[in-house]
Order: sequence, then structure tokens, then C-alpha cells
Amino acid sequence: MAPPKKEQGRGRKKMKSIESSEDEEYRRKRDRNNQAVKRSRVKSRMRTQETLERVQQLKRENDQLEEKIKLLSKELSFLKDLFIAHTGTTNNVPTQALDLEALLAEENDSRDASTGRQS
Repeated sequence: MAPPKKEQGRGRKKMKSIESSEDEEYRRKRDRNNQAVKRSRVKSRMRTQETLERVQQLKRENDQLEEKIKLLSKELSFLKDLFIAHTGTTNNVPTQALDLEALLAEENDSRDASTGRQS
């Protein structure tokens, strides 16, 4: 912005008044902008902190779910072995003829149907 032309003589007081009011207006705008920048930075820091906390929470949850998967896999393996041992010794059914995957799928389907879940 080009500086205002200064007049000679009588208008000097008027020009100083205009300049000071422009300076005050500029200062008010700068102060408002500085406050807005501070608020924005605080919000940004808060969002970053919330994101970090959420990441930590999801990592903990993921670890718990992985442990549950390990436990359920061991349980499934044990139950398969138990089933094979039971069917092989009591019914004289050859274990090679059993389709365990199909039996387990049927069991899961029936369990899901009884609880109302969909797979």
C-alpha cells in the first residue's frame, strides 16, 4: 500500500490522525490473526495427541486379539485331535474319510444361525 500523500500546512494534524488510526487498525488485525494462529496450533497439537492415544489403544487391542487368536487356534487344534481320536477308536471310521473342514464349517454355520450372526 502506497503511503498517503502528505499535505502541506493545515492538513498535517488530519494526516497524523489518519495514519494513527490505520496503524491501530493494522495492529488490531495482527492481534486477531496472532490469536487465531495460537488457537489453530493448540487444536493441531490436541488432534495429534488424540491420534497418538488412539494408535496406542488400537495397538493394545490388536495385541489382545492376536493372543486370542493363538488361544483359539490351540483350542481348535486340541478339539480336532480329540475328535479324530474319538471317531477313529469308537466308530471304526477311517479318519482319512472325514472332511474336518466341512464339519467345522457346518458347525460354525449352525452356531452362527443359532446366535443370529452372519459370517
